[in-house]
Amino acid sequence: MSETTSSAAIPFHQAVRRSTLEAHQRANHSPFMDALFDGRLAVADYARLVEQYSFVYGALESVSDALAEHPVAGPFLIDTLRRSSRIAADLEFFGVTDPEPLPSTARYAERIREVGDWPAGFVAHHYTRYLGDVAGGQAVAALLPRRYGVTGGGTAFYDFSGLGPVPRFREHYRALLDAAPWDSDERARVVEEVRTAYDLNIAMFHDLWARAEPAAA
Repeated sequence: MSETTSSAAIPFHQAVRRSTLEAHQRANHSPFMDALFDGRLAVADYARLVEQYSFVYGALESVSDALAEHPVAGPFLIDTLRRSSRIAADLEFFGVTDPEPLPSTARYAERIREVGDWPAGFVAHHYTRYLGDVAGGQAVAALLPRRYGVTGGGTAFYDFSGLGPVPRFREHYRALLDAAPWDSDERARVVEEVRTAYDLNIAMFHDLWARAEPAAA
Protein backbone atom coordinates (compact mmCIF):
# COMPACT_ATOMS: atom_id res chain seq x y z
CA MET A 1 0.00 0.00 0.00
CA SER A 2 1.39 3.42 -0.91
CA GLU A 3 2.09 6.09 1.67
CA THR A 4 -0.57 8.33 0.06
CA THR A 5 -3.21 5.59 0.13
CA SER A 6 -2.44 4.45 3.65
CA SER A 7 -2.25 8.03 4.96
CA ALA A 8 -5.72 8.78 3.63
CA ALA A 9 -7.19 6.09 5.91
CA ILE A 10 -5.88 7.56 9.17
CA PRO A 11 -6.08 11.00 10.84
CA PHE A 12 -3.64 13.45 9.31
CA HIS A 13 -1.64 13.95 12.50
CA GLN A 14 -0.95 10.21 12.56
CA ALA A 15 0.03 10.24 8.89
CA VAL A 16 2.50 13.06 9.56
CA ARG A 17 4.02 11.24 12.50
CA ARG A 18 4.37 7.93 10.69
CA SER A 19 5.70 9.48 7.49
CA THR A 20 8.37 11.50 9.29
CA LEU A 21 9.31 9.04 12.05
CA GLU A 22 12.68 8.18 10.51
CA ALA A 23 13.70 11.85 10.32
CA HIS A 24 12.42 12.41 13.85
CA GLN A 25 14.54 9.55 15.15
CA ARG A 26 17.62 10.81 13.32
CA ALA A 27 17.19 14.17 15.04
CA ASN A 28 16.65 12.64 18.48
CA HIS A 29 19.68 10.38 18.12
CA SER A 30 22.10 12.76 16.49
CA PRO A 31 25.59 12.62 18.06
CA PHE A 32 25.01 15.95 19.79
CA MET A 33 21.72 14.89 21.39
CA ASP A 34 23.04 11.48 22.36
CA ALA A 35 26.02 13.14 24.05
CA LEU A 36 23.72 15.63 25.78
CA PHE A 37 21.55 12.88 27.26
CA ASP A 38 24.60 10.81 28.20
CA GLY A 39 25.93 13.74 30.23
CA ARG A 40 29.02 14.00 28.03
CA LEU A 41 28.80 17.67 27.06
CA ALA A 42 29.83 20.83 28.85
CA VAL A 43 27.18 23.22 30.13
CA ALA A 44 28.58 25.69 27.59
CA ASP A 45 27.62 23.28 24.81
CA TYR A 46 24.04 23.24 26.03
CA ALA A 47 24.07 27.02 26.32
CA ARG A 48 25.16 27.16 22.68
CA LEU A 49 22.08 25.14 21.76
CA VAL A 50 19.86 27.65 23.55
CA GLU A 51 21.72 30.40 21.72
CA GLN A 52 20.78 28.81 18.38
CA TYR A 53 17.18 28.43 19.50
CA SER A 54 17.01 32.20 19.91
CA PHE A 55 17.26 32.55 16.12
CA VAL A 56 14.95 29.66 15.25
CA TYR A 57 12.20 30.80 17.59
CA GLY A 58 12.75 34.43 16.70
CA ALA A 59 11.94 33.51 13.10
CA LEU A 60 8.98 31.34 14.09
CA GLU A 61 7.44 34.01 16.25
CA SER A 62 8.05 36.80 13.77
CA VAL A 63 6.16 34.83 11.12
CA SER A 64 3.52 33.92 13.71
CA ASP A 65 2.82 37.62 14.19
CA ALA A 66 2.27 38.04 10.45
CA LEU A 67 -0.08 35.02 10.27
CA ALA A 68 -2.04 35.68 13.46
CA GLU A 69 -5.24 36.48 11.55
CA HIS A 70 -4.93 33.70 8.99
CA PRO A 71 -8.03 31.45 9.18
CA VAL A 72 -6.07 28.16 9.13
CA ALA A 73 -2.66 29.02 10.58
CA GLY A 74 -3.99 31.45 13.20
CA PRO A 75 -5.54 28.86 15.56
CA PHE A 76 -2.16 27.09 15.89
CA LEU A 77 -0.50 30.29 17.14
CA ILE A 78 -1.22 29.96 20.83
CA ASP A 79 0.41 32.73 22.86
CA THR A 80 1.50 30.47 25.71
CA LEU A 81 3.63 28.46 23.26
CA ARG A 82 5.86 31.43 22.52
CA ARG A 83 9.42 30.84 23.70
CA SER A 84 11.46 33.93 22.82
CA SER A 85 11.21 35.65 26.21
CA ARG A 86 11.99 32.38 27.98
CA ILE A 87 14.99 31.78 25.76
CA ALA A 88 16.21 35.28 26.59
CA ALA A 89 15.93 34.47 30.30
CA ASP A 90 17.90 31.26 29.85
CA LEU A 91 20.59 33.03 27.84
CA GLU A 92 20.95 35.59 30.61
CA PHE A 93 21.28 32.76 33.14
CA PHE A 94 24.06 31.16 31.08
CA GLY A 95 25.81 34.49 30.53
CA VAL A 96 25.29 34.60 26.75
CA THR A 97 25.23 38.30 25.91
CA ASP A 98 25.83 38.39 22.17
CA PRO A 99 24.09 35.45 20.45
CA GLU A 100 25.43 34.49 17.06
CA PRO A 101 23.87 31.99 14.63
CA LEU A 102 25.78 29.07 13.24
CA PRO A 103 25.56 28.73 9.43
CA SER A 104 23.04 25.90 9.69
CA THR A 105 20.94 27.89 12.15
CA ALA A 106 20.86 30.85 9.76
CA ARG A 107 19.62 28.52 7.00
CA TYR A 108 17.00 27.07 9.33
CA ALA A 109 15.69 30.48 10.32
CA GLU A 110 15.69 31.63 6.71
CA ARG A 111 13.59 28.65 5.62
CA ILE A 112 11.05 29.48 8.32
CA ARG A 113 10.85 33.03 7.00
CA GLU A 114 10.56 31.77 3.42
CA VAL A 115 7.42 29.77 4.21
CA GLY A 116 5.78 32.79 5.78
CA ASP A 117 3.78 33.21 2.58
CA TRP A 118 2.80 29.52 2.60
CA PRO A 119 0.73 29.06 5.78
CA ALA A 120 0.56 25.26 5.54
CA GLY A 121 4.35 25.10 5.25
CA PHE A 122 4.71 27.35 8.25
CA VAL A 123 2.41 25.07 10.23
CA ALA A 124 4.77 22.20 9.35
CA HIS A 125 7.62 24.03 11.09
CA HIS A 126 5.42 25.16 13.96
CA TYR A 127 4.29 21.58 14.56
CA THR A 128 7.80 20.15 14.35
CA ARG A 129 9.25 22.55 16.90
CA TYR A 130 6.51 23.32 19.40
CA LEU A 131 4.80 19.96 19.67
CA GLY A 132 8.23 18.36 20.01
CA ASP A 133 9.13 20.82 22.77
CA VAL A 134 5.95 20.14 24.68
CA ALA A 135 6.30 16.37 24.28
CA GLY A 136 10.02 15.82 24.71
CA GLY A 137 11.47 18.96 26.23
CA GLN A 138 10.62 17.90 29.76
CA ALA A 139 13.27 15.21 29.54
CA VAL A 140 15.91 17.87 28.86
CA ALA A 141 14.62 20.04 31.70
CA ALA A 142 14.99 17.10 34.09
CA LEU A 143 18.41 16.22 32.68
CA LEU A 144 20.05 19.59 33.30
CA PRO A 145 20.08 19.50 37.12
CA ARG A 146 20.61 15.74 37.31
CA ARG A 147 23.51 15.34 34.86
CA TYR A 148 24.91 18.85 34.57
CA GLY A 149 24.25 20.43 37.96
CA VAL A 150 22.25 23.31 36.43
CA THR A 151 19.99 24.69 39.17
CA GLY A 152 18.29 27.99 39.91
CA GLY A 153 17.50 28.77 36.29
CA GLY A 154 18.35 27.85 32.74
CA THR A 155 15.22 25.81 32.03
CA ALA A 156 12.59 28.48 31.40
CA PHE A 157 12.42 27.33 27.79
CA TYR A 158 10.77 24.07 28.88
CA ASP A 159 8.12 25.57 31.15
CA PHE A 160 4.79 24.96 29.43
CA SER A 161 2.68 25.10 32.57
CA GLY A 162 0.59 27.86 31.02
CA LEU A 163 -0.86 25.37 28.56
CA GLY A 164 -2.66 23.38 31.23
CA PRO A 165 -2.70 19.57 31.02
CA VAL A 166 -0.24 18.58 28.30
CA PRO A 167 -2.24 15.57 26.99
CA ARG A 168 -5.27 17.80 26.47
CA PHE A 169 -3.21 20.40 24.65
CA ARG A 170 -1.64 17.81 22.38
CA GLU A 171 -5.09 16.45 21.52
CA HIS A 172 -6.23 19.97 20.67
CA TYR A 173 -3.21 20.60 18.44
CA ARG A 174 -3.62 17.29 16.64
CA ALA A 175 -7.30 18.05 16.07
CA LEU A 176 -6.28 21.32 14.39
CA LEU A 177 -4.00 19.37 12.04
CA ASP A 178 -6.73 16.87 11.23
CA ALA A 179 -9.26 19.65 10.54
CA ALA A 180 -7.02 21.82 8.35
CA PRO A 181 -8.69 22.11 4.91
CA TRP A 182 -5.77 20.82 2.87
CA ASP A 183 -6.28 18.45 -0.05
CA SER A 184 -4.11 15.37 -0.51
CA ASP A 185 -1.49 17.21 -2.56
CA GLU A 186 -1.15 19.96 0.05
CA ARG A 187 -0.98 17.41 2.84
CA ALA A 188 1.85 15.66 1.01
CA ARG A 189 3.68 18.98 0.76
CA VAL A 190 3.20 19.56 4.51
CA VAL A 191 4.66 16.13 5.28
CA GLU A 192 7.66 16.91 3.09
CA GLU A 193 8.15 20.26 4.84
CA VAL A 194 8.11 18.51 8.21
CA ARG A 195 10.94 16.33 6.90
CA THR A 196 12.74 19.48 5.79
CA ALA A 197 12.32 20.95 9.28
CA TYR A 198 13.87 17.85 10.82
CA ASP A 199 16.75 17.93 8.33
CA LEU A 200 17.44 21.57 9.15
CA ASN A 201 17.37 20.77 12.84
CA ILE A 202 19.77 17.84 12.31
CA ALA A 203 22.15 20.12 10.40
CA MET A 204 22.11 22.52 13.34
CA PHE A 205 22.89 19.65 15.73
CA HIS A 206 25.75 18.65 13.40
CA ASP A 207 27.23 22.15 13.61
CA LEU A 208 26.86 22.13 17.39
CA TRP A 209 28.55 18.74 17.64
CA ALA A 210 31.47 19.97 15.54
CA ARG A 211 32.04 22.73 18.12
CA ALA A 212 31.39 20.64 21.23
CA GLU A 213 34.05 19.32 23.57
CA PRO A 214 32.51 16.09 24.89
CA ALA A 215 33.90 14.66 28.09
CA ALA A 216 34.07 11.19 26.56
CA ALA A 217 34.09 9.86 23.02
